[in-house]
Amino acid sequence: MRHLRNVLYIFTEDAYLALDGENVVARASGKEIGRIPLHTLEGIVCFSYSGASPKLMGACVEREVFLSFFDQRGRFLARASGISKGNVLLRRAHYRRTDDPSESIALARQFIAGKVFNARWVLERYLRDHGMRIDEVAVSAASVKLRDALADIRS
Repeated sequence: MRHLRNVLYIFTEDAYLALDGENVVARASGKEIGRIPLHTLEGIVCFSYSGASPKLMGACVEREVFLSFFDQRGRFLARASGISKGNVLLRRAHYRRTDDPSESIALARQFIAGKVFNARWVLERYLRDHGMRIDEVAVSAASVKLRDALADIRS
C-alpha cells in the first residue's frame, strides 16, 4: 500500500528554500519562516523566484520528492526529478496496441467514457453543493445529456 505524504506549497514571493540537516527550511528577507522534515514530504511546489539550493534539489532527487517551480500566475517553469523509471516491455505493449485500430478504438472509447462520466459527476456535485446560486435547470439538462452520451460512447 502506498504511504500518502504531504506536498509543501511555497507562495511567499521572496522565499528561498534550503536544506538544513533533514529539514526543508524556507527563508524570506533573511529570516526563517518555516521548517519541515523532508521525509514527510511527497513534493514541493514553489511559486517563488528565489528558488532552492542545489543541496535541497539533490536531496529531493535522492528521496524521490518532486520539486516543481512555477511563476506567480501558475505557469510551469521547471522541475527537479531523479532517474526516470519505467517498464520497457509494458511501454512496447502499449505501442503495439496503438498500431491495431480495433484496440485503439476500444481504448479511446474507455478514455472518453471516463471523461464524460467524471464531467457528469462534477455537474451533479455542483448541483448538490451550490444549487441555490446556479441555474439548476440548465445544469441538470447538461447532466442528462452527458448521461445519455455515455450510452452512445459505449456503443
